Amino acid sequence: QVQLVESGGGLVQVGGSLRLSCAASERTSSNYAMGWFRQAPGKERECVTAINWSGSRTYYADSVKGRFTISRDNAKNTVYLQMNSLKPEDTAVYYCAARQGYSGAYFLNEYEYTYWGQGTQVTVSS
Repeated sequence: QVQLVESGGGLVQVGGSLRLSCAASERTSSNYAMGWFRQAPGKERECVTAINWSGSRTYYADSVKGRFTISRDNAKNTVYLQMNSLKPEDTAVYYCAARQGYSGAYFLNEYEYTYWGQGTQVTVSS
């Protein structure tokens, strides 16, 4: 059982930056693909970005391309989400997710993930 703990959320002004962290309870470097999802009030949860187990492949939703960067430090069992040029529409609860991914692929559908963090609130004020 992998436990994920997100941190780094908060209140930021438009144009500001935040870095979210997702710490895993056990070694995830060997074969775990990771993803960041977000859910705004009244909206479905969406995949923001995803990364394969090695970090060699990444995906970004069009809405965050060029502004968000996902990275991972497998030695620390931690995945990061650097968010720059934040907009009010980025306001949401952000969730970290993990699943085993031997093929080197990343995954975009929430139903493909096995483990989830508790979420961290990101609020962008205008």
